[in-house]
Amino acid sequence: MSGPSVITAVPTAFRADGGLDPEGSRAIFDYVARSGNEGAFVLGTTGEFPALTVSERGVLVDLALQRLAPHMRVIVHVGAPSLFEVLQLLDQARDAGAREVAVITPYFLPATDGALRDFFGAVSAAADGLDVHVYVYRKRTGNFVSTELMAELSRLPHVVGAKVSEEPLEQLAAYRAVVPDSFLLYTGADGEILHLADAGVQGVVSGVSSVLPRPFRQAVDAVVSASPDKLVAAQSAVDEAVGVIGGDLARMKAAYALLGVPAGGNRMAVEKPDAAALAQVEQVVKDYR
Repeated sequence: MSGPSVITAVPTAFRADGGLDPEGSRAIFDYVARSGNEGAFVLGTTGEFPALTVSERGVLVDLALQRLAPHMRVIVHVGAPSLFEVLQLLDQARDAGAREVAVITPYFLPATDGALRDFFGAVSAAADGLDVHVYVYRKRTGNFVSTELMAELSRLPHVVGAKVSEEPLEQLAAYRAVVPDSFLLYTGADGEILHLADAGVQGVVSGVSSVLPRPFRQAVDAVVSASPDKLVAAQSAVDEAVGVIGGDLARMKAAYALLGVPAGGNRMAVEKPDAAALAQVEQVVKDYR
């Protein structure tokens, strides 16, 4: 039995003044490259993409492909509120050598199914040479891809999969029932890694695994072995790591500091962890580094 794929959602390094730190990002990419995970998801929510300029995204795409592509799959997120910007970012990623991209639904303004159909149809038409993953994150964008619409999008040329965040596995199972067998489904719910097979989900896109890959590698091994003892131990480790780090970008940066990776701070409005939270981060890094 093959195990689930772990696709690492990679943070972006920033200096204390908020400026982009390419050297810090290079250090993050090199750390992720040694994780043993199957892939990397760059310039997504964990990478603070809404706060980056087009040119900064280009710098990071180049770095990611240089440092990560020799070791794992690299999915470059090229999403933006407008199709105009998405097409620029799509060309930018392809020119840099990307082979896989993800595109979040447009956000801020509400979008009907018809608008989303047109949007992703245009993305597909422009995606020669690229595999496209639809990125669904209703709680951040306000827009959702219904099961019926996903069935349509999954049959567009170049659209090969979807990354779905903060939706129950039942929703991914509903997608699985209407998309082709070859269509890839990934959840953003790190803690569900041991429970994906029944929903027809191929893996997780995990921000926690960017700093603590070890529990996730244990989880993959446990699924492959089907050992009850390994499954229980792996779930406990994943629960601890996810419970402490979660989707908290500031806690991820605190963990990187403890690991000796100069990831800096955050550009977006993220509250820094207090002393109690930092103690938890220190302990979980000690346990699973």
